[in-house]
Amino acid sequence: MQMVVDSVNPLIARVDKALDSMRPYLAADGGNVKVLDISDEGVVRLELMGSCGSCPMSAMTFKGGLEEAILRAVPEVTRVEAVNLTALP
Repeated sequence: MQMVVDSVNPLIARVDKALDSMRPYLAADGGNVKVLDISDEGVVRLELMGSCGSCPMSAMTFKGGLEEAILRAVPEVTRVEAVNLTALP
């Protein structure tokens, strides 16, 4: 069973807050990130939006920025996945 994105869900709010530290950098390149859902097992699914969805550096941004920020700020999260990562060339 999965928890759907809900503005009253405190876990999603904490994940969003962790992502807020990265959003200015994403926005500078015309992108953003959205939390799609969080499973009962603590798996966060993200969607990279705008230019981030097609950027060849999105895998590095995801691993070195987004995933790290979430795992550091929200210890209940066990894994972070992006539904639309662009593979490195």
